[in-house]
Amino acid sequence: MVSRWLLIFFVSVFFALFLWVSTSTAMNPDCSPVEEKSVKVEAWMSKQYEKSLRQIRNEFSAMGNTRVTLWVYPTKNPSKIVAIGSCVPAYIGRHILRMAIEYSGGVSSLVHQGFFSSNWIGVGTSLFAESSFRPVTKDQLTKLMDTSLDTQKFQAAYRQLTMQQKKVKAFGLLLDNPKLIENP
Repeated sequence: MVSRWLLIFFVSVFFALFLWVSTSTAMNPDCSPVEEKSVKVEAWMSKQYEKSLRQIRNEFSAMGNTRVTLWVYPTKNPSKIVAIGSCVPAYIGRHILRMAIEYSGGVSSLVHQGFFSSNWIGVGTSLFAESSFRPVTKDQLTKLMDTSLDTQKFQAAYRQLTMQQKKVKAFGLLLDNPKLIENP
């Protein structure tokens, strides 16, 4: 009987440790160089661009070290939400933001990096709950796209812009954010 409880205890501790390590790795991953692990870019494009997807794919991948997938959004315009992973170099992040502004009509919100892979970029995405992203102004976006920012400063600025609110409005109340991920 004791060995059964001991086994349950060790399995529980192992599972808790596994969850802690996987969560902390998602927030602070050891980034491989993009030459070893390329950046996956997924973008949802307006129907108006359906005939020129090949040319647009080439524009999105112009910085190199990316794998680009484009989809035609089922309605007129995709969302103006962008997600940039924590291992994406600044030069690729800025390039994709420029492409998002050109082909998605702008960028209105940025998604917190705890909700997706560190080597992933989503443009025009509707995959995330509203409590997972934050609105961004044109001035904030301009500062994020500053070419003087190296990757570390770019990523720090992105994380600052995507800090989640601890409380969100729901059902006419101000409640704890169910999607809250604490920044390291």
